[in-house]
Amino acid sequence: MTDARDLALPAGYTDLLGELKNRVRAARTQALRTVNTQLVELYWSIGNSVRVQQEKQGWGSQVIKRLSADLRAEFPDMKGLSARNIQYMTTFAGTWAEGPIAQQPAAQLPWGHIMVLIDKKLDPAATYSYAAAAVEYGWSRNVLLNMIMNKTLERTGAAPSNFAQQLAAQDSELAQQVAKDPYNFEFLGLSGEIAERDLENALTSRITETLRELGPGFSFVGRQVHFDVDGDDFYVDMLFFNIEQSRYVVIELKTGKFQPEYAGKLNFYVALVDDMLRRDHHNETIGILICGTKNDRSVRYSLGRSTSPMAVAAYTYDKLPPAEQRALPNEGHLVTALEWAEPGPDNEESR
Repeated sequence: MTDARDLALPAGYTDLLGELKNRVRAARTQALRTVNTQLVELYWSIGNSVRVQQEKQGWGSQVIKRLSADLRAEFPDMKGLSARNIQYMTTFAGTWAEGPIAQQPAAQLPWGHIMVLIDKKLDPAATYSYAAAAVEYGWSRNVLLNMIMNKTLERTGAAPSNFAQQLAAQDSELAQQVAKDPYNFEFLGLSGEIAERDLENALTSRITETLRELGPGFSFVGRQVHFDVDGDDFYVDMLFFNIEQSRYVVIELKTGKFQPEYAGKLNFYVALVDDMLRRDHHNETIGILICGTKNDRSVRYSLGRSTSPMAVAAYTYDKLPPAEQRALPNEGHLVTALEWAEPGPDNEESR
């Protein structure tokens, strides 16, 4: 007996098959999203009802345990009705207190993602921001957790830049969002002082993690990208292309403290890439200098007269033990201490 798959394929068959496969995949994905949204809506409504009774009647954990047992007895095949999960539902309804929940990004997230957001106890604005970002970029639960632990959104757009002066308003806002401060390179497993070339090599060898830290939309073009300017050789440390913004991003690495001359060199490289690689349909090239430490005031003076859109950010890669991290003063304490320090022989130069 001849298998139907052994017959010669008629004209147009392959194209039709591919189209139908895509339709099936899209329908299955949409069905899963619909089911997930309905489940999240159900959990929110259960949590909201329990929360209302807690406020009215002062319900405690024992009532929730009883409620869980009764619901599981009625729906023995349904998972997610444990007392612990009902408590999550209650917290969920309190966090997203304004309905309808179906119109909010959280409704498009799997329940496991929502539990991560609840467990991290972020402030409301950060919770909503991470939920929206997880939906927009399709973060897995582990990626979402990693992004929260690294304070990715809090660092996004924080680097001092001259984008507002060099780019149109809307383009400036978009460009600013790709410039974090500081960049977190803990995934490299480095410590102590290292050479710039070693840092560059490490970032290239772990390019997947590097791209994730840079942010969504980045693709790697190359390192030590060569340019010939009438016989003079120049090499850009790392060159990326941001697909979402359709622009080249030049990244220069410096392991020491920021120096004003670094801005001049980056300005030159951005102009070079903009002239030699950028196409008419691309947005303007931007540059990001990533250095070990920086004085933001010095950075702003240096960028003020630069003709290319640039930003300057710091980086960190040392991962201290948790006990040592807790013992360190936070940035706010350090800034306060420095602002109140009396000028002396050791800090005369900074005046």
